[in-house]
Amino acid sequence: MIITIVISVIGIARIKTLGYVVDDLPAEDPIYADLHYFEKNFNGVLPLEISIDTKKENGVFADNADVLYRIERLQKMLREYSIFSKPISVVEAVKFSNQALNEGRQKYFRLPGADGLSRIKNYSNGAKDKQDRFRAFLDSTKRYTRVSIQMADVGSIRLKRIVDSIKPRIDSALNYDASANKWLEKDKKCDFIITGTCLMFLKGNDFLVENLIESVGIAVILITLVMLTLFLSFRMVIISIVPSLVPLFITAALMGYFNIHLKPSTILVFSIAFGIASDGTLYFLTKYRQELKNNQYSISKTVSLTIRETGVSMIYTAIILFCGFGIFMASGFGGTAALGTLVSITLLVAYCSNLVLLPCFLLSLEKRITDKAFMQEPLVQLYDEEEDVEQEDLKIISQINESADDEKTRKHN
Repeated sequence: MIITIVISVIGIARIKTLGYVVDDLPAEDPIYADLHYFEKNFNGVLPLEISIDTKKENGVFADNADVLYRIERLQKMLREYSIFSKPISVVEAVKFSNQALNEGRQKYFRLPGADGLSRIKNYSNGAKDKQDRFRAFLDSTKRYTRVSIQMADVGSIRLKRIVDSIKPRIDSALNYDASANKWLEKDKKCDFIITGTCLMFLKGNDFLVENLIESVGIAVILITLVMLTLFLSFRMVIISIVPSLVPLFITAALMGYFNIHLKPSTILVFSIAFGIASDGTLYFLTKYRQELKNNQYSISKTVSLTIRETGVSMIYTAIILFCGFGIFMASGFGGTAALGTLVSITLLVAYCSNLVLLPCFLLSLEKRITDKAFMQEPLVQLYDEEEDVEQEDLKIISQINESADDEKTRKHN
């Protein structure tokens, strides 16, 4: 068992938390072909947004369009990344407007000076559709704006590195005055938030991984309380929990050795499998306790009897659950197939652990468990249906004998 745990720990250390937005789709799905086309020709289609807060009303166009020039500097920085498409923002809208007001000449596709910006404002204010002109990039107060880019599906690990690396560069582009070689004053700085589908996927993936540990931990605590209530022994708690945890270690090791990543579709395996595996452990130990008193606290006889009476049903249960979850392996959706494969393997190992490892624990700790764990009455009393029937039969026989004795006494008198 120690060797198994050591090998499992080595495999667990090789697990990567890596997910792609569309990695659960079949490889031959047309969406994959479309995605690769756009990644090759347009650097991707997954949205990434940078929301900018100027902290004051009409702040985007204030101070001779200083914010617009800072946004333009930000867009130049973003173009250095090959995984990003061309950034789009209010800067492009202002450049197009400036070009339109100068007879469409190409050289005027640039940010205007103070006079040109004033002309654009007057042009915008005089247009019938002025509410729609910059609506895609500004809020109604012109305090907030955004920079939109598309990116490739590079995976959660690389995406996290990219987001962490561009945050200080975005701050520098928006709030550092290179000409004066100093940071802008606090009231002139712009706050920003990186958002979009890519970041939502990254945050969701990290959230699920964190909750994997929490969910398994809560399950262990709850099952520990149930076992403690039934057996009033911490040794029995350990004996009941270990056979259910070993299959999880083995499954996690297999994921590490076979390069199966932790992602939303595989994270659910552990909580589901641990709950079902603990159910088999509880079933075995409950029957074991019921039979222990009938066998004068002989552990070896009780274990043999428990395996003979419950082992067959547990094997059938394992086969049914294996086939039930195994049918998901045929799914064309990668997440469903991975879930079916891992849960099936985990449950099969769990029931083998309950039928092999659990009896070994009970036999190896025979004297201690008998003396301390089973001599006390549990908080929740367990009854044997066969024993109850026998007691009822004895009561009926006793009543019949008493009636017969009374009748004989009456006739004798």
